[in-house]
Amino acid sequence: MSDALLRLDGVTKAYPGVVANADVSMTIRPGEIHALLGENGAGKSTLVKAIYGLVTPDRGRMTLMGRPYAPHDPHAARAAGVAMVFQHFSLFDALTVAENVALGMEDPPPFRTLAARIREVSETYGLPLDPFRTVGDLSAGERQRVEIVRCLLQDPKLLIMDEPTSVLTPQEVAILFETLRKLSAEGTAILYISHKLEEIRALCESATILRLGRVVATCDPRETSARAMAEMMVGGSLHVPARDRAEPGAVVLRIEGLSAASPRAFGTSLKDVRLEVRRGEVLGIGGVAGNGQDELLAALSGEMTAPRGLIFFEDHDVGPMGPDARRALGLLAAPEERNGHAAAPGMSLTENAALTGRVREGLTRRGFLDWGRARGFAASVIETFDVRTPGTETAAGALSGGNLQKFVIGREILQRPEVLVVNQPTWGVDASAAAAIRQALLDIAERGAAVVAISQDLDELMEISDRFAALNEGRLSPPRPAAGLTVEEIGLMLGGAHDMDVAHV
Repeated sequence: MSDALLRLDGVTKAYPGVVANADVSMTIRPGEIHALLGENGAGKSTLVKAIYGLVTPDRGRMTLMGRPYAPHDPHAARAAGVAMVFQHFSLFDALTVAENVALGMEDPPPFRTLAARIREVSETYGLPLDPFRTVGDLSAGERQRVEIVRCLLQDPKLLIMDEPTSVLTPQEVAILFETLRKLSAEGTAILYISHKLEEIRALCESATILRLGRVVATCDPRETSARAMAEMMVGGSLHVPARDRAEPGAVVLRIEGLSAASPRAFGTSLKDVRLEVRRGEVLGIGGVAGNGQDELLAALSGEMTAPRGLIFFEDHDVGPMGPDARRALGLLAAPEERNGHAAAPGMSLTENAALTGRVREGLTRRGFLDWGRARGFAASVIETFDVRTPGTETAAGALSGGNLQKFVIGREILQRPEVLVVNQPTWGVDASAAAAIRQALLDIAERGAAVVAISQDLDELMEISDRFAALNEGRLSPPRPAAGLTVEEIGLMLGGAHDMDVAHV
């Protein structure tokens, strides 16, 4: 453990208007599980892209196993023994597990041999997979197994994992951690990126903390509190979301027996969904990824229309209405997939602000976009929600994931919604940004809006929700008061026990 596996010395990478990494030095030892922490925009993504050969540093030096290391592309990184599991899966739904794994290999073996190797490796590391199953039929946790097994087949010396638990159930997280500890015991080093600091404390033995592209601290997470690490990341004290809770007002959103087929080939259809949301309340909806969250948001936003008599906004039957008509009334939504759904990555922040803000912010004049007003609206979102970007004309795709998330959520909140539906509101954002987003959701509820927060982060939902419901295979459980719910009760609800103890509802 005394010899370095990977050493970075003075790694620097700059882009127009921003220095992503500034003189970064760090060491990762064989078998070490090393956390890389920092706020959104701190430079974590750029640093791991440099290690994996996706970007070339402007200055600095890397050594791997004592030899100079400067991969010019991911193929070179993999050949040197570096593998990476990305936050966003790169799998084809219509292909089998084995076919997807083969696509990620430079020289795949014969299909039967590959299938046998997938079974062997997946079972050895506690991640059992059927190589002949279609990926579109897998859960989010099983899809992640495919990505991990694909990496393990390369026998990596360093495995980089970016937000690996964001789509996993608590049980799947426990299985993943067992796998990572086994790899560590065998000498594989793991560079672990996550905003879930309690997970970092449970898993990692060392941490490097970045702020504004520079290394500002190192620590042993096992001996450092989550709050202390968060404050190292932000360079100050951490805000804890809070609000004055009052009795909720009148029902503003009502769904009565909504069933709808998913528009996606491997999606989850909604089945007899019923709910009421009142002004001033936050309804939290939990569920494992792939249980109908995207379909529920689409049904509420107007991307999926419904027959008359099923979805009501106050006295308006909005089921047949599209998104613009619902937005005009005050029913706004922010989907989970920020790059390509909530925002167009190739368009500027001004243009993205206009995409959803033109109706309620009056950004058009005689059918033409008022560029001045649109630019002003984008600037307001950037300033209010501390979006780290060179300016309003920056392409959305150039922002870090967390900064784009702040922009997407802020864009909707500044339009003064009567009802706001959000899916994964703090997915992939740091502790400080997550606290700010949660506080903003609580603030609009306190002002009388209704919030429907769909999330896989149960801690988040318990922190902000007045009532909690669970989605399982497209069915929504009856909402229950969030206060006092136990982990066991939540687990039963997530598992589909929708009729449990109705007296509590």
